Amino acid sequence: MQPLRGVTVVSLEQAIAAPYASRHLADLGARVIKVERPGAGDFARAYDTRVNGLSSHFVWVNRNKESLTLDIKKPRGKEILRQLLAEADVFIQNLAPGAAARAGLGAEELRAEHPELIVCDISGYGTPGPYETMKAYDLLVQSEAGLLSVTGNGDDMAKAGISVSDIAAGMYAYSSILAALLERGRTGQGAHLDVSMLEATVEWMGFPLYYAYDGAPPPVRAGAAHATIYPYGPFEAGDGGVVMMSIQNEREWRAFCEKFLSRPEIATDPDYVTNADRNRNREALGALVSARFAELTAAEAMDLLAAIPVAHARVNTMAEVWAHPQLAARGRWHEVGTPAGPVPSLALPGLVTAEPRMDPVPELGAHTRSILAGLGLSEVDIDELVAEGVA
Repeated sequence: MQPLRGVTVVSLEQAIAAPYASRHLADLGARVIKVERPGAGDFARAYDTRVNGLSSHFVWVNRNKESLTLDIKKPRGKEILRQLLAEADVFIQNLAPGAAARAGLGAEELRAEHPELIVCDISGYGTPGPYETMKAYDLLVQSEAGLLSVTGNGDDMAKAGISVSDIAAGMYAYSSILAALLERGRTGQGAHLDVSMLEATVEWMGFPLYYAYDGAPPPVRAGAAHATIYPYGPFEAGDGGVVMMSIQNEREWRAFCEKFLSRPEIATDPDYVTNADRNRNREALGALVSARFAELTAAEAMDLLAAIPVAHARVNTMAEVWAHPQLAARGRWHEVGTPAGPVPSLALPGLVTAEPRMDPVPELGAHTRSILAGLGLSEVDIDELVAEGVA
């Protein structure tokens, strides 16, 4: 299933947020033309060399795209970009704040020329506002959005181990573009979408925000445990294995006390009878639960939890995720080409097809000549653009 086949996306993109959004569109069949700087390209290409010499970030978010090198600061480069936009359905950009507008690529100007064009601006903080010109990287936005205030352990804050703010912004850009394409199908009109990393992350902070509503104390930092539901977190078994488990309701709590702890009376102890009670007395209750886990191996503990049943999970390493039996059973790993050879790549979540789109991760400028030729430029013209550093 490639419902976006026939849709053309031009993306002036770098790092994660915009490339993540455009890759999802490409996975659904859109033609995505990734515009990169001649010589250097998207700076995420140089973040690391962990995938056979290529950047892990870049390989992750850039399959199914065409790479066009173009210096849009030069008049001929800007002219070529405008030619592409005249035939495009969607334009995405996440340049530095204000850079697109200064280059004559602001949403108002573009949509005046092309009313049917969907323009998606992705930035750290959005426009207008006192933060609109501030540079924004993932960890900085996690900080501004309050994520670090609830993540970590005790007084020690911790960033999330993934690019939460970039991913959130990329997903809202992706879903907003899909919505705009549907709206354009009804009205014939494009749209201007203004996605900020801050707003995307604050939306995901909904539970802590409302938990701290009207001046109430916020959730405490609780490490790998849940901040307000208990017991819900990691417990170490007697063999050193770690089991993650979660009690979500009173029925599970009673069954857990009877069948796992072998102490049914604890279920009705006034200190533990409701989740609020258990959360308030988590230190004492944690000692009881931990003592029982210490009597078991991790495998024995998981078998007991499964028999109740109580939700539980292994705390997997990256190597174990690569080999996860559920992903293998569902056939979710496929192969994608890269300039350094084929690598495994996860199919787009939700898309159920035996052959998802897995076109290669492009080498810098791999499609420059074919794209320019498609605009009617001759080989001589293209050679000239390359010589001048335009392409």
